[in-house]
Amino acid sequence: MDVRRQANDNGMAEMPVVPRRDREGGTSSALSKVLAALLIVVSLATLGWFTSKALGATMADAGVKGKKYQAVFLTNGQVYFGKVSKVDNSYVKLNDIFYLQVQQQVQPKDDKQTQQPQVSLAKLGGELHGPEDVMYISRQQVLFWENLKDDGKVTKAIKEYKASGK
Repeated sequence: MDVRRQANDNGMAEMPVVPRRDREGGTSSALSKVLAALLIVVSLATLGWFTSKALGATMADAGVKGKKYQAVFLTNGQVYFGKVSKVDNSYVKLNDIFYLQVQQQVQPKDDKQTQQPQVSLAKLGGELHGPEDVMYISRQQVLFWENLKDDGKVTKAIKEYKASGK
């Protein structure tokens, strides 16, 4: 007499175990391999993005010549002159700051003559609100910056201002 038939209540023999398949017909281990590969790809892409951001800030900081003055051009058209001392992903730190001040007569003396506006270099700090001589500028507001030559007009004007002891 067959022992398996007596042990089974419904009178049927036991069926061999077959691995489960998902809806696409592949095994669940294939799905887990695809998910693991996808997780690795996403992780590497994220790591690459963070690395490029860090290297971008480092390379931008390396482009600044510390002993020279820089011109920092902003998205609103304003230009500041000073020494860039730090650059990161969020801010540009500017010290020893100057900016251009344009003075134009409200009513010209003679209608036939048009006078050119007077442009002068102003030192940050003498304004009504009395700011300190340091500025943290959002990187999103900075278009670009340039290192200034020692013999340029702006650098010469800054040196003259400092020599006058103001």
